[in-house]
Amino acid sequence: CVILCLLTNPKPINIICQLFTDPEVRRQFPEDYSDQEVLQTLTKFCFPFYVDSHAVSQVGQNFTFVLTDIDSKQRFGFCRLSSGAKSCFCILSYLPWFEVFYKLLNVLADYSAKGQDNQRSELLETFHKLSIPEPKTPVQLGLHSYFTVPDIRELPSIPENRNLTEYFVAVDVNNMLHLYASMLYERRILICCSKLSTLTACIHGSAAMLYPMFWQHVYIPVLPPHLLDYC
Repeated sequence: CVILCLLTNPKPINIICQLFTDPEVRRQFPEDYSDQEVLQTLTKFCFPFYVDSHAVSQVGQNFTFVLTDIDSKQRFGFCRLSSGAKSCFCILSYLPWFEVFYKLLNVLADYSAKGQDNQRSELLETFHKLSIPEPKTPVQLGLHSYFTVPDIRELPSIPENRNLTEYFVAVDVNNMLHLYASMLYERRILICCSKLSTLTACIHGSAAMLYPMFWQHVYIPVLPPHLLDYC
């Protein structure tokens, strides 16, 4: 299941208090996707910050949130936030293909910036109809879009794994060991960061280091304000 939404973040309705009206979905693919609960949830996770936060001024961020259903099945939301947080491209998928979807988001954003709507629609149509290939299979989507299917059954490596690479850059060894031990003890862990892309990369990277084990409890890489009660 691959769903693309373009969401926009309206201007603050109160300059002094820096309040937002709710972001809205401007375009979606496929157009007949009708799960309103998911669409309403997307707006909160694609803009999980206040207007006066650091995230607003950061250019072209890629980050990932996770929606967990009642059966504990995780659906990943791969996002590309525009400069100034005016808009956000989001792809929903059950496949944890970070590098593939980030690359696809960059291509789609480039098509949109150049007004190449036909190319964007063709790319989405091709990708949406694609059967899930075998791991390590090369896939050609178009003239400028191709990828190799990742093998999620293998131990992640650097520099191929983007999350793990950014995790090793951002976190020192001592903190990394403390975090690893805390995950093994199944503690409640709260990670704070001023940059969304670094935050989610470190969380997914630290979780990947548990391989061949995996984190089985509450997992919220991005925590919007309306879910702060979880803390």
